Amino acid sequence: MAKVTQVTPVTRVTQVSLNGSRSGADGPAVPMSPGSLADAALGAVAAGAGEVLVHPRTPCGRESLSPRVVGPLLQALRGAGVGVPLTVSASVGTEPGPAARLERVRSWTVLPDRAAVRFDEPGAGELAEALLARGVAVDAVVALGGRAGAQPMARFLAWPVRTPGRVRLVAELASADPALVAGLRGLPPVAVLLYGREAAAWPVLRLAARCGTGTRTGVGDVLHLPDGRPAASNAELVAAAGATAANR
Repeated sequence: MAKVTQVTPVTRVTQVSLNGSRSGADGPAVPMSPGSLADAALGAVAAGAGEVLVHPRTPCGRESLSPRVVGPLLQALRGAGVGVPLTVSASVGTEPGPAARLERVRSWTVLPDRAAVRFDEPGAGELAEALLARGVAVDAVVALGGRAGAQPMARFLAWPVRTPGRVRLVAELASADPALVAGLRGLPPVAVLLYGREAAAWPVLRLAARCGTGTRTGVGDVLHLPDGRPAASNAELVAAAGATAANR
């Protein structure tokens, strides 16, 4: 087995991605409405998730950062008793233009605990600064390996991290390659979460567990359990993630 680099500081939280960019066409395991998202979040937390990531959507299913969408969703989750930190996606899927995303974030009346900003998208640094100014912590998402190249990480490194305690690096790995993790040495002193999608999801989760970083699972990333069976829910994926990490 290849040697694995320990990534510090250590934050071993498991985040559940409740819906991601999926739609109802992806199957009954994908929650869509605020009520079903709240139920899914409660089940995932009971199964071991320490954080919840959600992509807010309008009633017709379009991703949105509108305060009329984000606010009621956060209130539904918190009102249902979801007591762990809540993260919303702030990607171009919600608002294509950088200026529109900034305007939306500045108009929020109900704030999430964190927001995920992809550093391969235009205006990422300005959006992250706007979120921090509003008291929202930032997950700086970068893709590593595959077709991603070095540009997203270069953009993150060029962005001045003035408040490390409010910023986390969320690295999407194309494969469970320890060399990709070794490349994270020398980063600013921020917490790290590693995850993969689809076929890479479970191998990367095992790698993250060995590295001591945060991990992520959920139907937003993967629809199948480690043994290939379709997952019935986010809670089932979180439970499987806990077992997989324990047996890494």
